[in-house]
Amino acid sequence: MSENSNDILRQVRKIEIKTRGLSNDIFAGQYHSAFKGRGMAFSEVREYRVGDDVRDIDWNVTARSRSPHVKVYEEERELTMMLLVDVSGSRMFGSTTKLKKNLITEIAAVLAFSATENNDKVGCIFFSDRVEKFIPPKKGRSHILMIIRELIEFTPADRGTDVGEALRYLTNVLKKRSTAFVLSDFMDCDGVERARFEDPLKIASGKHDLVGIRIYDRREEALPDVGILELQDAETGENVWVDTSSASTRGAYADHWQRTNALIDRTLSRCRVDNVRIATDEDYVKSLMKLFKRR
Repeated sequence: MSENSNDILRQVRKIEIKTRGLSNDIFAGQYHSAFKGRGMAFSEVREYRVGDDVRDIDWNVTARSRSPHVKVYEEERELTMMLLVDVSGSRMFGSTTKLKKNLITEIAAVLAFSATENNDKVGCIFFSDRVEKFIPPKKGRSHILMIIRELIEFTPADRGTDVGEALRYLTNVLKKRSTAFVLSDFMDCDGVERARFEDPLKIASGKHDLVGIRIYDRREEALPDVGILELQDAETGENVWVDTSSASTRGAYADHWQRTNALIDRTLSRCRVDNVRIATDEDYVKSLMKLFKRR
């Protein structure tokens, strides 16, 4: 086995120890209460009883029998979690001790182990400006470890971002309703007027229980006053020189971030997608707990 393979295995093991512990001790119960029960399977039809929800009335059976009947549902014992992971160039940015990629990997592992504790299947879609890899949903620790390994070592073919393409793929490939987490910075907007992924997001959220995990770095919010800097777009490779000592330049940069962030907020809200923003230097445990409790 090569040194590189040994290093990857050590990283996988380290992430497993940390995230599986969090899943067992903290998240499994919260995950169950927040997402379990969202998948309901038809069980039977029975006569209406006082207190039943009138929305559950089966009008066809009621008409045939000439007495009100309701559909009875039961919680599906087995649900499917899908992780939609942004592997575009911007995931390699980080101004502290952790890259966006590292944070995405840990959060994805926590969610996956939480699902496993509830005997759910877990699948994964890696996307850049196209779908890079699809891992079909399966159960088991070995499957989760394989996903973590892919999160660590996967090299995408492209560096751009197309959240909508990943959502369209999810809608087409998964016929059964799932709980789907989109782990991305969601920086996929036409200026600050429209998020390109809004239409596919609306369609996907009607079919699946979607949750947005928005990963960002605080240095993306504002430029430091450190003189002239050469900046590179991680997705296009374009370089540009910026005078950060200019107050107007720093102000324009911060304003663009705020307007883009507000646009993403509005888009997710209009499509009724629960979401949470987590910075690379932030305790993601607290943020995920708040998200779960909010649901």
